[in-house]
Amino acid sequence: MSDPIQARGPRHRGIYLLPNLFTTGAMFAGFYAIVSAFHGNFGTAALAVFVAGILDGMDGRVARLTNTQSEFGVQFDSLSDLVSFGLAPSLVMYTWSLSSLADYGRTWGKIGWAAAFIYAVCAALRLARFNTQVGVADKRYFQGLASPAAAALCMSFVWTMTKFDITGAEVAFFTLPLAVIAGLLMVSNVRYYSFKAWPKGDRVPFIWLIAAVLIVVLLFIDPARVLFAGTVIYTISGPVMTLWGRAAHRRRVRRHTRPAE
Repeated sequence: MSDPIQARGPRHRGIYLLPNLFTTGAMFAGFYAIVSAFHGNFGTAALAVFVAGILDGMDGRVARLTNTQSEFGVQFDSLSDLVSFGLAPSLVMYTWSLSSLADYGRTWGKIGWAAAFIYAVCAALRLARFNTQVGVADKRYFQGLASPAAAALCMSFVWTMTKFDITGAEVAFFTLPLAVIAGLLMVSNVRYYSFKAWPKGDRVPFIWLIAAVLIVVLLFIDPARVLFAGTVIYTISGPVMTLWGRAAHRRRVRRHTRPAE
């Protein structure tokens, strides 16, 4: 009789290279933003976070196009987002502006780094909540401000100020509430349109092409201010849309509960 066949050990599963390269690039851009901020290159740091946002938006699409989605990729993307859109913006804002609050006393100095930490921990909580709601949440909307959008809001502000040679110390008392509000919006129940369900078909109205061309031209002329204005409008749209929806819901309830005359 032949010898019994030995049981094979567990097969080691590899990872998909292409989408994870984009995720690694996004994490590198976030890390580079932190290093640039430590060296005082705040405009470069802000731009690096936007590069991270572009790469982060591409990794998921590449994974879907090449059918290379994996649980590893999902978790790796989350960790990359924490570095690029959580730690990087908080440290850039602290080194650029919030650290200067220490000039007003020890208490203000503590408030400065506390604001940066609030932003960072809210980004982590936002990502953890998003991961637990995958598959059950309405894909048309985000619950809370997405971490890339919050990072874009803060970094476009830093980029705009540096373009006009305004130091972080001069606007420290504006950076403080900006960091805290952006952080709290990430963990709020405010709804934001995700644009994942748009466009609904292969064709869009011609006006959208004209709008896209205008946006590209404006970005070419003054990317910092255009991005800051766009992120401010998007940030405000969430509370406005949420309040409008609640008011409409209350009107419908009153209409259905109104007694017949």
